[in-house]
Amino acid sequence: MSIEQLAETALAMVAPGKGIIAIDESNATIKKRFDGVGIECTEENRRAYRELLLSTPKLSDYISGAILYDETIRQSTRDGVPFARLMADNGMIPGIKVDKGTHALAGFPGEVVTEGLDGLRARLEEYYKLGARFAKWRAVINIGDDIPSGTCIDANAHALARYAALCQEQGLVPMVEPEVIMDGNHDIDTCYEVTEVTLRSLFASLYEQNVMLEGTILKASMVLPGSTSGEDASVEEVAAATLQCLKSTVPATLPGIVFLSGGQSDEAATAHLDAMNRMGPNPWPLSFSYGRAMQSAALKLWSQDIAKNIADAQATVYERARANGLAALGEWSKAA
Repeated sequence: MSIEQLAETALAMVAPGKGIIAIDESNATIKKRFDGVGIECTEENRRAYRELLLSTPKLSDYISGAILYDETIRQSTRDGVPFARLMADNGMIPGIKVDKGTHALAGFPGEVVTEGLDGLRARLEEYYKLGARFAKWRAVINIGDDIPSGTCIDANAHALARYAALCQEQGLVPMVEPEVIMDGNHDIDTCYEVTEVTLRSLFASLYEQNVMLEGTILKASMVLPGSTSGEDASVEEVAAATLQCLKSTVPATLPGIVFLSGGQSDEAATAHLDAMNRMGPNPWPLSFSYGRAMQSAALKLWSQDIAKNIADAQATVYERARANGLAALGEWSKAA
């Protein structure tokens, strides 16, 4: 696939007022979510739940694509339509999570590195044939006493860049996700510093690996105080700090940035995105790639009666998508 086609896909992913829904939880993670609401974590229940999300009426009004898990991209609707085809037929771009999760970084206690590069070329080729047109790889940067180290940041940035180069070789837009974790008692300034260093390392690595930024999407965490810091940053403070950090590190040639919700409440994730777009114009579209912040209310509703509550749960998904779609334009309000 040419760079023009990759760039076209990347721009479609961040089309005005649209974002990405992340439904790429591993089976272990979705089991935790299901356990929390009393649903048995069988393959059929996972399939039914993902069908509920992807077949939400008019979802593509506000959702440009979805990140799927390996099991999900191989599944079909109850009527036998493969999920990737269902999405494409409804104007949404299928994506796929391809990393193999985080593992302890040898020699660096408390730090992790994401694995999954071995055999990735062949897996990407298969995912393309299954209908995927973008992929996602998540790196995890923890903040704590004397961490993160430069070694941890650089190791994860290098892996993200290798993954991104392999994606583009196979015709997939890489979504690079260096998540600075919210857990901890650090203040917002520390989060800013760590995010800035992480993004500088990431873009240096992408440049070294000849990754074409025009065909790449950044999935970024917001600049927030640690969840146990006791610091209460206003919506405007978070938005301003996040924007300043991105403007000092992210090249303007990037087609767009989508944010992860990263443990924020549904409303906080939407409010922060809306505030950043109101502070524009910005060098790139700013949108969303939310998982929990898109799904949690719907999952709770569906769990009460998985046979009967499908339409109600879908209405909730649509409302969350609409709220975040408006926030991506800077047009959201609590009453909207």
